[in-house]
Amino acid sequence: MAQAIFWMVALGLGATIVLVLARVHRDGTASWAISGVTSGAKDLLVYKDQLAEIDRDLARGTIGADEAVRLRSEIGRRVLEADRSRAADLGGQTAKPSSSGPVTALVALVVLGGAATLYQTLGAPGYPDLPLQARLAAIDAGIAARPTQAEELARQGLTRDPTAVAEAQADLAEVTDQAELRQAVARHLQAGQPTEAVLSAERLLALAGADATAADHANHALALVAEAQGYVSPEAEASLRAALTLDLSNELSRYLVGEMFLQGGRFDQAFRFWRPLAEDGDPNSPLVAAIRQQIGTVAELAGIPYAAPEPAGPQAADIAAAADMTPEDRQAMVEGMVAQLSDRLATEGGTVEEWERLIRSLAVLERLPEAQTIYDEAKLRFEGRPAELSFLRVTAVESGLSP
Repeated sequence: MAQAIFWMVALGLGATIVLVLARVHRDGTASWAISGVTSGAKDLLVYKDQLAEIDRDLARGTIGADEAVRLRSEIGRRVLEADRSRAADLGGQTAKPSSSGPVTALVALVVLGGAATLYQTLGAPGYPDLPLQARLAAIDAGIAARPTQAEELARQGLTRDPTAVAEAQADLAEVTDQAELRQAVARHLQAGQPTEAVLSAERLLALAGADATAADHANHALALVAEAQGYVSPEAEASLRAALTLDLSNELSRYLVGEMFLQGGRFDQAFRFWRPLAEDGDPNSPLVAAIRQQIGTVAELAGIPYAAPEPAGPQAADIAAAADMTPEDRQAMVEGMVAQLSDRLATEGGTVEEWERLIRSLAVLERLPEAQTIYDEAKLRFEGRPAELSFLRVTAVESGLSP
């Protein structure tokens, strides 16, 4: 019913436009004829005044009888010519409207047919209204209902070994030195052992309790994200919220919260978390460099006019770089995570965001030929899906690849 009403209103508006355009065409033709008739009538009035002037001149003796006859004959000739001209204009006016029919039909075809064709191509017939607030509420609901850490690991085939986890937890229970646990978290992350890093971080948080720092919570979230191949789970979000409660400026937490909103489709919220770092963050920070590389695209997706600051400092791109590591350790960890992600995408496939993350990571590692190969493969994987292909193309252009 609603769709029928829509088409009735649309056709009614289109027909009204056609009638208006046809009326303008017709009135334009009539105006031309009427202006011609009006001009002829004015000439006749002038000639009538001239005849009266001749009679007055003859009565005053200004002109003679012969001159008056000659002048009356000349004006009479002009009157006959003006009358013939007016008749011709009237004949043209009656013939002109016959051409308005084809013009009206052409206008109707262009306006109604063209509009319907364009709407069928670009529009969404039958699609219900989607107010902005309703769409945002639906996206927020999707984020709240996203898979847990365990569910995502199971989906990726990375389920934890219960026996190994129990043994590791038993060993960690004997450790009471917080500094040692912090070192263990960093060491496991560097070695590409995210599950062990998660367990060490959990032991650290349990031991420190209320004394746990923002960095402790952020590194726990980092370990969870690394374990889930970049996915920010609800468990990681809880640690990020704890970190930001202690230190709202925590760089790693703000970056990962932005990643969470990107994965959920709330680009406006991702932009809100990233903008302060992009504009005021340390240009030598790998996370700031990564944010500056992406924030222009994020702003565009959010519909926010924004001129991204020029990137400065090294071009890094992986969340693991935020941990307290040496440059060599950080590089080794990034390359390990990239290798894991590449192997999984090659064998199992993945989301467009995961392909994008792999392409950017390879570009940051200056492995451009390999990044180009991955991009070409991603295009084949997402063939026929314009939105995903457009997203990948932006990634390729920003990474210096051939789109």
